[in-house]
Amino acid sequence: MYRLGMRRKFSARHHLIGGDWGDENVEHSHNYQLELILEKKELDQHGFLVDIVEVEHHLDEVTAVFQGQYLNTLAAFEGINPSIERLANVIHDIFTKRLESFQLEALTVTIWEDDIAWTSYRATL
Repeated sequence: MYRLGMRRKFSARHHLIGGDWGDENVEHSHNYQLELILEKKELDQHGFLVDIVEVEHHLDEVTAVFQGQYLNTLAAFEGINPSIERLANVIHDIFTKRLESFQLEALTVTIWEDDIAWTSYRATL
């Protein structure tokens, strides 16, 4: 299985709901790092997994959607905690649709919340 990974950074704000997590219950920001890993068994006729330039374009557009946003106000997080786990899942869903034409075998989204914590969401497609 071939794997290709790419990263982007963005900043966003949130606060946690549904429990008592001290300072996490108050609006604050994180400097997130997003890593996207695409997996496929076969390369194309040019020896590539995917067109990296096209993936970069999608990465730039998706991170721009979240850049500077207050995650709690986005429809994807309505009534639920905007945790990094859920953020990874939301972004995974976006890329699953955007990269459908690549016919990937699996897609992983990893999100770092500053330098202290990360989470991943991976699904076979």
